[in-house]
Amino acid sequence: MNSSELRQKFLKFFEKKGHKIAPSSSLLPFDQSVLFTTAGMQQFSLYLSGEKDVIKDFETRYLTTCQKCFRSDDINEIGDDTHNTFFEMLGNWSIGQDKKGHYFKKQAIKYALEFLIDELCLDKNRFYITIFKGNKDISKDEESEKIWQEQDIPKKRIREFGEKDNLWGPVGETGICGPCSEIHYDRGGKFGCNRADCGPNCNHCQRFVEIWNLVFMEYDKDKNGKYKPLSQKNVDTGMGFERTAAILQGKPSAYETDLFGLIIQEIEKISNKKYEAEKKNFRIIADHIRGSVFLISEGIFPSNIEQGYILRRILRRAIRFGKILNLPPGFLIPLAQKVIAIYKDVYPELLSKQADILTIIQKEEEKFEKTLEKGIKETNSMIAKGDISGKQAFDLYQSYGFPIEMTKELAKEHARKVDEKGFEQALKKHQEISRAGREKKFGGGGQFSPKLHTATHLLHSALRKILGNQVKQMGSDITLERLRFDFSFDRKLLPEEIKKIEDLVNQKIKQDLEVKKEEMSYEKAIKSGALAFFKEKYPEIVTVYSIGDFSNEICAGPHIKRTSELGQFKIIKQESSSAGIRRIKAILL
Repeated sequence: MNSSELRQKFLKFFEKKGHKIAPSSSLLPFDQSVLFTTAGMQQFSLYLSGEKDVIKDFETRYLTTCQKCFRSDDINEIGDDTHNTFFEMLGNWSIGQDKKGHYFKKQAIKYALEFLIDELCLDKNRFYITIFKGNKDISKDEESEKIWQEQDIPKKRIREFGEKDNLWGPVGETGICGPCSEIHYDRGGKFGCNRADCGPNCNHCQRFVEIWNLVFMEYDKDKNGKYKPLSQKNVDTGMGFERTAAILQGKPSAYETDLFGLIIQEIEKISNKKYEAEKKNFRIIADHIRGSVFLISEGIFPSNIEQGYILRRILRRAIRFGKILNLPPGFLIPLAQKVIAIYKDVYPELLSKQADILTIIQKEEEKFEKTLEKGIKETNSMIAKGDISGKQAFDLYQSYGFPIEMTKELAKEHARKVDEKGFEQALKKHQEISRAGREKKFGGGGQFSPKLHTATHLLHSALRKILGNQVKQMGSDITLERLRFDFSFDRKLLPEEIKKIEDLVNQKIKQDLEVKKEEMSYEKAIKSGALAFFKEKYPEIVTVYSIGDFSNEICAGPHIKRTSELGQFKIIKQESSSAGIRRIKAILL
């Protein structure tokens, strides 16, 4: 069964069971406290908590999706059989309760087995199940254990685990959570470690692969760490698309399936090497170029902050492993084209944005190629003398564009260590010096206009409302006469778009909105929806400036009191700042 058939078979199965197919949400989550969408449930979190009415928006409590996901925590695991940065998650949900009821543990388990056995024809005797063994607050999930046995899964293939493996959530310190029951697939002895205690979650081999996690949201964890029963119970499941595809196609990992086949073949072609001989290097490059294509398609560009930093990190890591294979300059472009060819029918936006995707990858590759060899040579020189100090790691970051993770990886290959704490201190010192320079520039002497500063907040919000939330501030410069605002966007703005932006800003000026200053915790600011795109070391207490309900940003100021003080806003120029970055210059009349 190819991957497209699996994707469609899953969605159609649950559609026949009364579920509504919801489209995949963006990789950029609405919750700005996290960088990426990492699970299918994120787009439904407000419905799962009861804050929004799922019936009102979807006309049903039963939903199913194939969700695009990205997990940056797994970057160092890439190369094994089961981890990817970008991946797809198949899921089904039963949200809340009404007079008609809803399905919970028993029906979720029955649906999972029916799909795996009747639709995918997988061997039931290879299923191993994990359940929550309980803790001081929540008892063992005996209900799920009983249901699995009723479905002819013998007790000897049902294993108990603690909070780390079988208690899902909450996402933060508090919130909805519950026990989960996982379905693991036994891939056979050739993948095993031959230990007597080998089984699901074995730390010594990859014989047992988790393919489906059934989460039963039954509790709300409060700030004191206490678990209270939820008034609204939910089923939240996530099935590993890539892992299941590999099992169905009889492959050891997703890298041998049709999801990666064209990419792996292209690397073999341009390297004149065989995949089996260079498996880990091939896998890292293939994973990272696939992830990069999807991130760029979402409007993310390489940078030194937040999502852009992760994109830059995986692109540069792919380039470094390309050097190990002696791949020629520009090798990422044909690989990106293969990614687009594989996914264009499922995600047509990849094809429509192909030119921009390839341009951004090419520019980042050219930029890093110039310094990579010198940087590696300098790193090896440092390693030859011992461990790498924090200052040395920062010098590699500043001079050669080496992310700290790359320096750590190079050092580890030679059994050396990196002083991460020292690196953070050097980076913080550099940021403080840079910040002081900005404050001096924007300080006395009449070099900075609070009016224009306030106007940048209005402009930023207007850009996001007219062009979309993928727009992010990438830099600004303010004088007494004009503002300059850099933002992420992949094309030239149309004249009608410029007019809409100007009109919206001027509308808010005429409304005489209050510019309100508040101090609050960083966590509260983010939860309130305040924008904070610059990844600096924010203090625990931050200043948030809000302009009516139109703009809300973490900012040190200064600003004016009311928007009517601004006069009239006029955009005088738009231009390209760099690949994927547009620049607007504007004045106040």
